[in-house]
Amino acid sequence: MKQEIVARISSIYFLIVLLASAIVFKILYIQIFEQDKWKAKEKAIDYKEIEASRGNIYSEDGKVLAVSVPYFRVLMDFKSNAFKRELFHKQVDTLSVCLAKMFGDKSAGDYSLELRNAEKKRKAYHLLHSKVTYKQLKELLNFPFFKEGRFKSGLITEAYSKRVKPHNYFSARTIGYISASETVNTVGIEGAYNSVLKGVNGMRLMQKLPGNDMWMPLNYSNEVEPVDGKDVITTLNVNMMEIAETALLKQLQNLDAKHGTAIIMEVETGDIKAMANLSKMEDGKYQESFNFAIGQSSEPGSTIKLASLISLLEDGKVDLNHEINTQGGTIKFGDFTIRDSQKGGYGTITVKQAFEHSSNVAFAKLMWKHYKDSPEDFVDRLYNMGLNKKAGIEIKGEGTPYIKYPGEKHWYKVSLPQMSIGYELEITPLQTLTFYNAIANNGKMMKPRFVKEIREFSHTDKKIKTEVLNSSICSQKTIQKVKLCLEGVVERGTATNIKNTKFKIAGKTGTAQMANAKFGYETEKGKSYQASFAGYFPADKPKYSCIVVIYAPQKISYYGSGAAAPVFGEIAQNVYATALDIHKEINHKNYAYKKKDNVPFSKSGYKKETEFVFRSVHASIQNNSNEGVSWVLTRNNNDYVEFQNLKVSKNKVPSVRGMGAKDALYILENIGLTVELKGRGTVTKQSIEAGSAFSKGQKIVIELI
Repeated sequence: MKQEIVARISSIYFLIVLLASAIVFKILYIQIFEQDKWKAKEKAIDYKEIEASRGNIYSEDGKVLAVSVPYFRVLMDFKSNAFKRELFHKQVDTLSVCLAKMFGDKSAGDYSLELRNAEKKRKAYHLLHSKVTYKQLKELLNFPFFKEGRFKSGLITEAYSKRVKPHNYFSARTIGYISASETVNTVGIEGAYNSVLKGVNGMRLMQKLPGNDMWMPLNYSNEVEPVDGKDVITTLNVNMMEIAETALLKQLQNLDAKHGTAIIMEVETGDIKAMANLSKMEDGKYQESFNFAIGQSSEPGSTIKLASLISLLEDGKVDLNHEINTQGGTIKFGDFTIRDSQKGGYGTITVKQAFEHSSNVAFAKLMWKHYKDSPEDFVDRLYNMGLNKKAGIEIKGEGTPYIKYPGEKHWYKVSLPQMSIGYELEITPLQTLTFYNAIANNGKMMKPRFVKEIREFSHTDKKIKTEVLNSSICSQKTIQKVKLCLEGVVERGTATNIKNTKFKIAGKTGTAQMANAKFGYETEKGKSYQASFAGYFPADKPKYSCIVVIYAPQKISYYGSGAAAPVFGEIAQNVYATALDIHKEINHKNYAYKKKDNVPFSKSGYKKETEFVFRSVHASIQNNSNEGVSWVLTRNNNDYVEFQNLKVSKNKVPSVRGMGAKDALYILENIGLTVELKGRGTVTKQSIEAGSAFSKGQKIVIELI
């Protein structure tokens, strides 16, 4: 009896263990081998956000700097009750040919097989293509079967947008971008004004599709409609952006420099017109990867001598005609030696000459003589001028200036003379320019402004006012004196190489030996330098201020005069020649245009803009183009520029030789070509000859010199 009971219990136990093992095995089998099968039975319904259309970013003159270009995902609902299956099977092959021709990613046979399989499985949300342009969508709606309408063909379109910068990489870091999470990598104006640009997302009830991460709308009306973002009107000027970036790139390449920056600011308002930042990448090419203008604090070198001179003048320590002996070009402070760039020094010179020739010895001697017993008086002057404060710009990442105070841990005996010539303190290029701009603006220091207006549906929603950081950084008497010195730098001093006969430039060169965190001022490869030039133009009536900084030049020259000043000079010349507001006070009615042997060089392009430029400079035009023609070829003669018709056909590749990048891109992309640019300037070559047939999306390479 007892044995019988044990046998029964053992049998039951064995059955339980066997059943439990089977359950565990089945669970593991389902999780490992039948995951997709059972996952397909999963259903989820939730409210999902509908992305609002992001606002555009414009230049000051209305040109688009960043725009959300509409794209569409195209899908098919083979489960729809209205779906016309018989017609689908009749027209699927013709439809596949059209899809293959439009997208070029698959053959017609592949598309046909894909669509037939999706129809066989009655897929409710089959993705055909994820990146369809508006132009393609309009064409696609007229394809065989699709033209039956949304319900009968099962066609579903979902709009989304992609951020595009039409002017390529000009001021790319300043215009900026937003990361997907919006919590990191919010860069530039895009990041600073994200809350304005992004709008308010809508809501729609959607169902998660089995076996993938796609969601299908349960109805075609939104529960909450999205509110589009507002537009941002910046202070940036596209022409000046191109001028600054072109001049900077050319010099960086000439010098084989590590990186560089150039900023143009409007004197009266503090408006930033251009901000170029270029770094040498691993492949040897230069592109924007970091905003050095805003984010890099470094020892500025001799550009800070302007602040030292103001301090000496304001405190009544010297006047411009006071003389000082540069004693052979060297001076020692303990074991530390300060040298002039000119071997043997400059002899006995005036304070004004010391500034014009950037004598380190002269300024170190003057600072030691007048402030050694009260160095805080000098540093207080720097603080009062605002050089120890951030400019407070809205763009993220502004570097913090470092100007130490006497008595602090790292204040040394040599700190006072070193600071007077631009060492043992740090400041960003934008902060340096803000200071120089204040001199040009008769002492009024303006906060750098990047955005002037917020617009909603073309109406002004908010104006961003100019802001004064310091109403007077020093007396008017001192301002007038230092202005003479800044002009003297270009007329007689270290920057005579950028002197020109059309207008005067005022400014200061700077050269600083860059410290390495590990090796100090002597690196493994020797010494490394930073060259700069800060100033304004025209000197007699300043309209724009500008700074150029070149980091670690390897060839030709590392001095501010040879490396940075030429870039400033080229920028000033080109801005002066093209910025009509500089010349707005000229009375054109009384201005006698002197006929020259040659008219200005002209690129072919948009007729109205080209005509406007030539009329503005009083050049004669012989218009041989037809009325109503939008695009013209230009031909320069000694006495006039001739306009000829430029034919632009949607079916043939047009000639864009002789055009600038903007016009060439507009024409070629507008007819459906994908454009790759090489170089800058004027188009000289195009990979597909004019008059050739082409297919939509075909790539064309245009070379510019």
